[in-house]
Amino acid sequence: MIKPCSSVCDMDCAYCFYHDVAKNRERGSYGFMSEETLERVIKEALAYASSSCVIAFQGGEPTLRGLDFFKLAVELQKKYNVNGVTVKNSLQTNGYRLDAEFVKFLAANEFLTGVSIDGGRETHDAYRKNTSGDGTFFDVMETVGLFKKYRADYNVLTVVNARTGLKAKKLYSFYKKNGMDYLQFIPCLDPLYESPGSYAHSLAPDVYGAFLCELFDLWYFDYLQMTQPYIRQFENYIAILVGYGAESCDMTGVCGKQYVIEADGGVYPCDFYVLPENLLGNLNANTMTEIDEARDRLGFVEYSRMIRKKCRACEYYFICRGGCRRHRILPDGDGGFDNYFCGAYKTFFKHALERMTAMADVIKNRRGGS
Repeated sequence: MIKPCSSVCDMDCAYCFYHDVAKNRERGSYGFMSEETLERVIKEALAYASSSCVIAFQGGEPTLRGLDFFKLAVELQKKYNVNGVTVKNSLQTNGYRLDAEFVKFLAANEFLTGVSIDGGRETHDAYRKNTSGDGTFFDVMETVGLFKKYRADYNVLTVVNARTGLKAKKLYSFYKKNGMDYLQFIPCLDPLYESPGSYAHSLAPDVYGAFLCELFDLWYFDYLQMTQPYIRQFENYIAILVGYGAESCDMTGVCGKQYVIEADGGVYPCDFYVLPENLLGNLNANTMTEIDEARDRLGFVEYSRMIRKKCRACEYYFICRGGCRRHRILPDGDGGFDNYFCGAYKTFFKHALERMTAMADVIKNRRGGS
């Protein structure tokens, strides 16, 4: 993951986790990534990759670095792909004021773009405002129109917060009406080092549990009609039940091996923890092998294995796997952690697991007969 603009953004979302990360370090922003650093990062990454390499551009707002930066990134990928690996690019954007030239470039170069939208105007503009405090809904929808016009691949990322968490049906209907078929719903993060649930936008576990149940019912009804959209979380659960691995790192039960690269070339193990104590090195000075050695010394991945015995004994642990480390709280005497949304997941799995298992069985039977 490359952060071309560090924490720089042209919006001021109330719940922005990276704004919070930036506040918790002495240097809040590393500014814009230089072309020299970009070249070094791509050269090292592609020399290290063996079969495939996914390069994700995220922020802040990465598109503020300008279109020429991304054109150069594609050129450098072609130049340094010495191992002939499959390279896939993705971009996460707030969708605020992207123009046609940028979207046409994304389409032509097969970028998969995530566009952040919190449903219709009422829920979106509640927390996703520009730096002047104005809503951004209509600007983002104009961008979505460009993606449709130029047939650029995109999906929708929605933050489930205190407002959207109460509007599952309204959100789902809005996305269906607007032909948005690839959806991600991410639970809202409260600030690091603070007790969760103390902000107006905070997502309570009971609200999140009810949201997941209602969303699943809507999705399952459409599944029976063979018209359901792709919802990443549900698809990952079903993949687990089929016997595949989850592709979403927060659903694997342990932190994955990631390289999050700040604008200065500094490398960190996770986008949620881009803090000085987690710095693994800098690709302007270190190799990928040295970065991996630093990761092992830090014990970042091993720390995520610290799950409570009670959690491991839960009937849903095989599919929940403790959830994302960023949601884990309350150190316990048995050396593990609780997940803040534990109650939400229990409510959801009690409600939906039987149907998801049946869906997985259909896939298994098809696979067995092929």
